[in-house]
Amino acid sequence: MIAKCEKVLITGGAGFIGSNLADSLLTQGCEVTVLDNLEPFYDVAFKRQNIAANLEHPRYTFIEGNILDPEFLEQNLGTYDVIVHLAAKAGVRPSILNPVSYQETNVRGTQNMLEFAKNRGIVQFVFASSSSVYGINPNVPWSESDYVLQPISPYASTKVSGELLGHVYSHLYGIRFIGLRFFTVYGPRQRPDLAIHKFARMMMDGQEIPVFGDGSTRRDYTFVRDIVAGIQGAMTYDGSMFEVVNLGNNNTVSLTDMISTIEEVFGIEARIKRMPMQPGDVPQTFADVQRGLELFGYKPETGFKEGIEAFRAWITSEEIQALTMPSRV
Repeated sequence: MIAKCEKVLITGGAGFIGSNLADSLLTQGCEVTVLDNLEPFYDVAFKRQNIAANLEHPRYTFIEGNILDPEFLEQNLGTYDVIVHLAAKAGVRPSILNPVSYQETNVRGTQNMLEFAKNRGIVQFVFASSSSVYGINPNVPWSESDYVLQPISPYASTKVSGELLGHVYSHLYGIRFIGLRFFTVYGPRQRPDLAIHKFARMMMDGQEIPVFGDGSTRRDYTFVRDIVAGIQGAMTYDGSMFEVVNLGNNNTVSLTDMISTIEEVFGIEARIKRMPMQPGDVPQTFADVQRGLELFGYKPETGFKEGIEAFRAWITSEEIQALTMPSRV
């Protein structure tokens, strides 16, 4: 059994999920190395804020670098007990505009990290996949046993590719690969381009929020603390050599209800601008989380309103209010 506290490498560790994971691991005595290229997909000031408190921590190391540069990886990274590979180009809609770049980073970058793991003898590899791999699958809740994946965006296709690469490296080189399909993660440090953060900021500024469709689309919103718990479960899992596991909340919230909850928690009223549905969007996401429970005790515990309250405390904090965020309409 892998010990709870190890030498851990987190790629993309300055981002939303990675920085929350790093914080949690440090409180448990782990040695944490973060690799991040600080890509300006959104204001890098947010990423710097995410890692600021840990830069002087004796068990924390930050390395600025790119997963697309295998020589850099070999020269600057050490040996670790587990790799948590979160680094990727994110976003369904941007991937439609720039699919080649997404393929390069998300597929070749993942292969580079698997090669690095093979070369260093690192046998535990946790991969951030996505609920988007299910695409337009009408069989809900979505189960990992449903192998008929129907991705409808370049981003989703790169995550399918990452899972398949993991199977190859697990089979050929004895790397334990656990692919985690994240379902609409939200909470403190959420990326500013994602709907909850974007809508809350625009509503606080009195701006209209763009609502694509009639508000009936549904998402399985999962609080970041629950996701972090699931990742840590996967980090210590040793029951088999390859698994793909949903990390969701096993509950869906409509777009209309999401907006209403933000209105209630923030005490503000939304001004809505109706827009047509966007290419690549799916009508709903809905996770069956039984496999995660059976394999490593994954059990989401945060209700949606409770999560939005925690998000509000973060976004209205003095240090976050001081950051300049570009409007993304």
